[in-house]
Amino acid sequence: MSLLSFFRKSEPAVPFGGDDAARMKLYRRLRFQSFLAGTVGYSLYYVCRTSLNVVKKPILESGALDASQLGLIGSALLFAYAIGKFVNGFLADHSNIKRFMAAGLCVSTVANLLVGVLGFANGGGFVGNMTLFAAFAVMWGLNGWAQSMGAPPAIIALSRWFPLSIRGTYYGFFSASHNLGEFLSFLFVGAVVGIFGWQWGFVGSSVAGAVGVVIILFLLHDTPESKGLPPIEVLTGEESEEQSRKHGSTSELQRSVIRNPFVWILALSSAFMYVSRYAINGWGVLFLQEAKGYSLATATQVISVNALLGIIGTVFSGWLSDRLFHGRRNVLAFGFGVLNTLALTLFLYSGNGMFVNLLAMVLFGMAIGVLICFLGGLMAIDIVPREATGAALGIVGMASYVGAGLQDIVSGWLIDSGKTLVDGVVRYDFGTAALFWIAASALSFILALFVARGSRR
Repeated sequence: MSLLSFFRKSEPAVPFGGDDAARMKLYRRLRFQSFLAGTVGYSLYYVCRTSLNVVKKPILESGALDASQLGLIGSALLFAYAIGKFVNGFLADHSNIKRFMAAGLCVSTVANLLVGVLGFANGGGFVGNMTLFAAFAVMWGLNGWAQSMGAPPAIIALSRWFPLSIRGTYYGFFSASHNLGEFLSFLFVGAVVGIFGWQWGFVGSSVAGAVGVVIILFLLHDTPESKGLPPIEVLTGEESEEQSRKHGSTSELQRSVIRNPFVWILALSSAFMYVSRYAINGWGVLFLQEAKGYSLATATQVISVNALLGIIGTVFSGWLSDRLFHGRRNVLAFGFGVLNTLALTLFLYSGNGMFVNLLAMVLFGMAIGVLICFLGGLMAIDIVPREATGAALGIVGMASYVGAGLQDIVSGWLIDSGKTLVDGVVRYDFGTAALFWIAASALSFILALFVARGSRR
């Protein structure tokens, strides 16, 4: 079997021979398993992606790398992820999503493990520093490409297995995987780093990735047709069997997505939102330590609240937009975009009191959770054909992570350029970076308003 045929979309199986009740029972069971595998599997993808965010301070303290180098390493993942999201989004439309998603997490797991091993082998000095930096950047770039193989198949599973009438609701639940993964990363990886050292944080994340691979292989299913069921449109009564056969080819539908202006406006809005999102996830722990004097343990706990509370925002956002707003998700995207900007401002310019920082992270987490759900995917797949879901996700994802990658480079440079030496201790200034993050957040919700017609079903 060739590599291409191994990843090719499954052929239809022999039609299921049971009656309608048995067929619907099988459909609901396979649908739930696919939803569960996509959600849990992608949350463990996130643990393998965000492990670097937890260990920045210990790495800086060890002298192994500096802030500019960490910014470049982080951007290597994000730029590779951005290109990979575009390429793998288009490929995933044609692929067996179970094999595609499991393969990506396997590579990400190995990349995390190798980075941990590289950390143990670091010899110090200029040569040791540059060797670690170069190897780290290469492995983290590879991790970024592998990470781009996670979201497209997981979301395509929702498109292939769920009717349009409830897709937003389940997409909201799925989007909680981002927050669940970040929460697990900050708590689990943070605890491992605190006890054993920063190198072991990457080893711990690789263990989480291996668990995710097993879950995907056992519970994710490619298409209803591969299990002997009719296409989802026919199975749920959205279309007749004759209508379902009149769809254009996948490649033709993907080309129509590229020509859709609403997809590109949405992509730009998502890119600015990702600047603010990754500013907090990537630099928030360091900001609390440097600007507010928090310990590593306390800083990771505060930032983890943002990830945990984001689950509430994502879970209810899809349901709320399905039931009360009839698919007009841009209205909610604008409102929560304003809230995201206000929460970010509160976090960056309030004092070091625990209550106000926790409140800021609660509001930021809920807002960013809704925005990830809407701007990061759901509004895009609402306005494109089901067979071209991956193409829309690829465009939006590419723009989002180009924004996130540029954020990491610009933020690292701004933070590093403002560092000072106080009583023999290096201190970092976040003033200019904070203005950059807030401006990006504001541009995001302004652009979301222009996706009015495209966000209606």
